[in-house]
Amino acid sequence: MKVACVQMCSGRDVDINIASASTQITMAAANGADFVLTPEVTNLLEEDKQKLFAKIGTMENDKAVIAFGALAERLKIYLLIGSLALQSGDGKLVNRSILFGPDGSIINWYDKIHMFDVDLGKGEFYRESANYNAGNRAVIADLPWGKLGMSICYDVRFAHLYRQLAKAGAQFLSVPAAFTQPSGQAHWHVLLRARAIETGSYVFAPAQTGTHENGRQTYGHSLIISPWGEILAQAGTEPEVIMADIDLEKVTQARTKIPALQHDREFTL
Repeated sequence: MKVACVQMCSGRDVDINIASASTQITMAAANGADFVLTPEVTNLLEEDKQKLFAKIGTMENDKAVIAFGALAERLKIYLLIGSLALQSGDGKLVNRSILFGPDGSIINWYDKIHMFDVDLGKGEFYRESANYNAGNRAVIADLPWGKLGMSICYDVRFAHLYRQLAKAGAQFLSVPAAFTQPSGQAHWHVLLRARAIETGSYVFAPAQTGTHENGRQTYGHSLIISPWGEILAQAGTEPEVIMADIDLEKVTQARTKIPALQHDREFTL
């Protein structure tokens, strides 16, 4: 299969964000992509809870869900919207990754498990749990080419999640993100390559980039990584689309050379 990762700079206008993502998704499909992925919070990058609620809906009625389902059907592609901010129905939100099939239907979805509650210093801090409910289930979705283990951004720091996904059959790992500049410069590449190497899996990591309307700065550098840890495609710091050809046999080769997934042992501490 040919996979594409869309890199974008989402703002506060949902319609503009949908249009921007749709343009890049269409471009990727026109260039032969079978599977296209977009970044975390594709529909809206906003911290204010009231403004969030005013602009989004539930998965059943949200305009972005409807638009991207229709786009996947029109383009006849598999489409992972890395995540959408959606109402959960209990007064909070979910940060939800949604996989659409080429008929426009939702194949599976995943709610971000690990909340980004951090203090980065110099006045930069984030409290994702103030607005969002954390997910409580790991998700593997079926694609025609293999199985996809789904995750979102901060999840990448929790290696046990990816190990469990791989041991349960995932050959591809999606890590859509909106990494901050400081943490991105320090950790983005090494964490993603480590997750690929540890599990012998392909990693698809579409990212937000640039300075957003709410003032947040994200790192960009979307990546497609092989099961051996090689960077197959990498974006810079501007909105763009990266693509790579994916060979499932590379997963088998990596896991045969280093069969670490078979070597877990019980131990005491």
